[in-house]
Amino acid sequence: MIPFFLDRMSMADLEEVAEVEREAFSLPWPSSAYRRELRENKTAYYLVVRRGRHVAAEPPPRRPFPFSLLPQPPRPMPSIHRPNVIGHGGLWMMLDEAHITTIAVRDAYRGQGIGELLLSGLIDHAYELKARWVTLEVRVSNVVAQNLYRKYGFGQTGLRQRYYSDNHEDAYVMATDSITLPESRQRYVELKQRLYEKLESRYHDVVPMAPAIPLERS
Repeated sequence: MIPFFLDRMSMADLEEVAEVEREAFSLPWPSSAYRRELRENKTAYYLVVRRGRHVAAEPPPRRPFPFSLLPQPPRPMPSIHRPNVIGHGGLWMMLDEAHITTIAVRDAYRGQGIGELLLSGLIDHAYELKARWVTLEVRVSNVVAQNLYRKYGFGQTGLRQRYYSDNHEDAYVMATDSITLPESRQRYVELKQRLYEKLESRYHDVVPMAPAIPLERS
């Protein structure tokens, strides 16, 4: 049984993120691109799926009075083990639109709901940012991904010809209706609940923070 959890991408993850990129895409983004995104792009949000358990930091021990009135002495930094990255995703926030830029999963974990978990995490963040719509691009040949996106309320709104530079394939532009609508929010809550129930029944110990699809990059 393998537990997973969503986490914010950090600089320490970039080596593993680059490995996922090489497995997922014919034209992977280099680590330098993600480093620049994390440091400089204030509109960007990136998350990862980790294999392992989410362990909260231990609070400092309580000191008896009167020592509790004194400044807390510095604590040594613990040795932190960061569980393996098995997938990542990202979005850019543009005015009231959350644009999903990438979803990638390691070869060994495809077909296990990890891509859908990333999509769900990105939509969660879109809600946190008060976005009204979520958009993305998808290869016209990637019917399985399109079906997943439609499940989450995306519809085709346009076509970008020869969008992908590896084979000049066209891309569909897909977007949700306003996610602020009560019916959209309710549908998402129900989909997220079913997703976690599916993962929990498979792994029994999935840890949320808060697809069985070919991988996609906008």
